[in-house]
Amino acid sequence: MSGNREIDQLSGVDTTGHEWDGIKELNNPLPRWWLWTLYATVVWAIGYVIVYPAIPGLTSYTHGLWGWSSRADLRNQMTAVDQGRQALNDKIAAMDINAIMADPEARTFAIAAGGSLFKVNCVQCHGSGAQGGPGFPNLNDDSWLWGGKPDQVVQTISNGIRDTSNGDTRDSIMPNFGKDGLLEADKITAAANYVRQIANLEHDAAAATAGATVFAENCASCHGEKGEGNQDLGAPQLNDAVWLYSDSLEGITAQVNAPRHGMMPGWKAKLGEGKVKALAAYVLSLGGGQ
Repeated sequence: MSGNREIDQLSGVDTTGHEWDGIKELNNPLPRWWLWTLYATVVWAIGYVIVYPAIPGLTSYTHGLWGWSSRADLRNQMTAVDQGRQALNDKIAAMDINAIMADPEARTFAIAAGGSLFKVNCVQCHGSGAQGGPGFPNLNDDSWLWGGKPDQVVQTISNGIRDTSNGDTRDSIMPNFGKDGLLEADKITAAANYVRQIANLEHDAAAATAGATVFAENCASCHGEKGEGNQDLGAPQLNDAVWLYSDSLEGITAQVNAPRHGMMPGWKAKLGEGKVKALAAYVLSLGGGQ
C-alpha cells in the first residue's frame, strides 16, 4: 500500500486518490478531540429529546420524562413575584394617594408599577413620554383641564372624561357657536383674535378689541374673564402657551365654530383602585401636576 502513496508536493500531505479537474483531495482526517465532541453532542441531543419536550405532533408534543414546561416555569415564577408584591399592592390600595406620595416605600413601588401600567394602557394616546399630541394632553406640564392635584388626578383616571359608560365621569361640552348659529362668523373671528391677544400671539388688534366683548358675553363664564380657565368645568386656560388642538387663528376659529371634544375611558372598573393610584403616582412623578 505504501508504494501507492502519493504525496502532495506543496503541503507534504498524502492525497486520497480523488481528483476533480486536476485538483487532488488531501488526506486530512478530523482531529480525535473534534470527533469525540461531535459524538458527545449527538448523545446529548438524544438525551435531551428523551428528557425534555421536543418532538411536535399534530395536536400536541412529546412532554419528556421530566414533564418540564417553560410556560409552567414562567407561570410559577410570576406567581411567586405576585405573592411577593401582594403586601405592597394591598398597602397601596388601602392608602390615600397623598399618603402614598408621602411614603417613600409605597411611592417608589407605586411609581414603578404605574410606569408599567402606563406603557400598556396610556401611551397609545398620551405618547411613550406622556408628551401628548393634538387632542391628547401633555402630562408633563402644570396645565391640567380637570386639576393636577393628586386627588384630582386619581378621580380623572378612575372615571375618565366623557365616558358614557361611567356615571361619575368628568363631563363638559362647549357649544357649537358657529354650527348652531349662536354667533355670526365675524364675531367668531373677532373672538379668536382676542384669544390670540390674551395668549400673546400675533393678532388683528381691531378685531381683538371687538372680540373682547364677544368673549366676555359668551366665553368668560367658563374660561374666566382673563382666559385663566376653570378646572371645575374642564375649561382650558387660554392665556398661556399650552394648546390642546391648535393656537392658529384658523384652529381657534374652527374650535369655536364646532368644538372637538376628547374622550378618555374610566380605568377604575378595569384596573381596580390600587392600580389607578399607581398610575396617578407615576403621572405625578413626571414633574407635572399641582
